[in-house]
Amino acid sequence: MALRSARARGRSGDLVHHPLFARYYARISVSAETRMGMAGVRDRLLAGLAGRVLEVGAGNGLNFRHYPRTVSEVVAIEPERVLRRLAVDAALRAGVPVDVVPGTAEALPVKSEGFDAVVLSLVLCSVRDVPRALREVRRVLRPGGEVRFFEHGVGGGSVMRAAQRALDGTLWPRLNGGCHLSRDPVSALRAAGFDLGPYRRVLMPEKGPVLPASYCSLGTAWRPLSDRRASLG
Repeated sequence: MALRSARARGRSGDLVHHPLFARYYARISVSAETRMGMAGVRDRLLAGLAGRVLEVGAGNGLNFRHYPRTVSEVVAIEPERVLRRLAVDAALRAGVPVDVVPGTAEALPVKSEGFDAVVLSLVLCSVRDVPRALREVRRVLRPGGEVRFFEHGVGGGSVMRAAQRALDGTLWPRLNGGCHLSRDPVSALRAAGFDLGPYRRVLMPEKGPVLPASYCSLGTAWRPLSDRRASLG
C-alpha cells in the first residue's frame, strides 16, 4: 500500500530517543506475535474499525497489517526514530493507507475532531504525561468517536503491586524506554472523561509465568456525544 509520508520526515521532532531499547523491543515484539499470541490480540483490538484512525505510539508498526479494509486511512504517530523507520517499512506492506508521522502523545500533530477512532496499544505506560496525552486523544476524536486500547498496568495482589511500584522507582523505566508498570490505564481513561465500554483483563502471556508486565486491559471507550456542545460553544 502506498505510503504518503516521506522518509525525510523521520528525522524531525525526535523528542523521544531510546535507540538501544527500540532495537531490543523490535526483536521481542516480532517474536511475541506468535509466542505470546499478540497477533490474535491485535486482531481483537482492531476488529470492526472504520473511517479515519489515529494510532498513537505505533512502535514498529505491527498493528498495521491487522487493520480491516473498512479503515480508510491510518495516521500513525511514533516519536522514536528507530521505531518510526521500522513503522514506515511496515506501512508499505499494510492493506490500508498508513501515514507515519513524528510526534508525541502529549502534542498530537493533527487537527481537532478529525478522526473516527484512536488506537492506544502499549503506549500509555511510557508517555510522560498521561492526563495530557488523553486530553489530546479526546481533542482529536470526533464526538462519539471511539478509543480502542490494549495497555498493560497495575495488577495482581499486594506483593505484585509493591514490586511494580518498586521497579517503577528504580531501573525499569530507564531500561525500557520510559515504561512504567504500575499505571492504571482504565482509571486514566475514565478520569479523562471518556465513557468506558466493554473491556476485559488479560494476562500476557496467557499461558506461562505471570510477570510484573503481564497485567493488561483490552477494550473500548468513547468520547461523549455531549462534547459536541462544548466544542461548538
